[in-house]
Amino acid sequence: MKKLIALVLTLSLFFSMAASATAIESDGLDIIVNDAVISLDAPVQVWNEVTYVSYWPVVQALYPDATAVWKNDRAVVTAPGLNMEIRPGLSYLIANGRYLYLKDGIKTSDYVILLPVRTLCAALGADVSWDPIGGNVVITAGTGPITPGDVAYQEDVVYWLSHIINAESGNQPLAGKIAVGNVVLNRVASSRFPDTVYEVIFQRGQFTPVSNGSINLTPNEQSIIAAKLCLDGANTVGNALYFINPRYSPNSWASRNRPYVATIGAHAFYA
Repeated sequence: MKKLIALVLTLSLFFSMAASATAIESDGLDIIVNDAVISLDAPVQVWNEVTYVSYWPVVQALYPDATAVWKNDRAVVTAPGLNMEIRPGLSYLIANGRYLYLKDGIKTSDYVILLPVRTLCAALGADVSWDPIGGNVVITAGTGPITPGDVAYQEDVVYWLSHIINAESGNQPLAGKIAVGNVVLNRVASSRFPDTVYEVIFQRGQFTPVSNGSINLTPNEQSIIAAKLCLDGANTVGNALYFINPRYSPNSWASRNRPYVATIGAHAFYA
């Protein structure tokens, strides 16, 4: 498989190597799957305190019948009950229609694809822990791969969350789209706001796209992806409950009364 993907991964590898100063290789760290140490295609790397491993040996150890092919600039992995797509350079992977966020993205090393071990194990339905004595990564098989998206995601929630994300941040970077979704979900979880995504979005006087009708525009693909990423735990603005565009609202109530969290793209977020 390395020969097959070598040419396609060249550009991605270049950027990975250029940023390698922020990665720490952990040659002495073993990956133990079901009580057996496995051989890896590349050294374990730590990026911003997140442990990355070559995904394929882990997949093979947990699913011996798995296959992987290179298709449309991504690795497509299949096994009983599992369909996973991994595209180097993206900040998420897709497993059984679920969108799992990777803050530092999918990495490559010598044409080998690396994934955060916890996210990989979530996709594969495996448990992961750290051996307190040897300091190694211990992976234990679960009952099967991650629950499919058509079961895990509520259709109406994805529908409205993707619509508000698109209407508010359709031209913003993915992190900004996720942030808008975070605000909606944070409000659902807060006692100060309604209890459902629909009610939060349509609460009177809260979101301009509701009053101007743009909430009804068909969301672009990335807005739908952002909604699913949010529902699977992606978060780029913590506990933010408000956002504004400072260009159009330079003296907003939120900017004057709420703690500042971050600015992503055109939006400033407040808790």
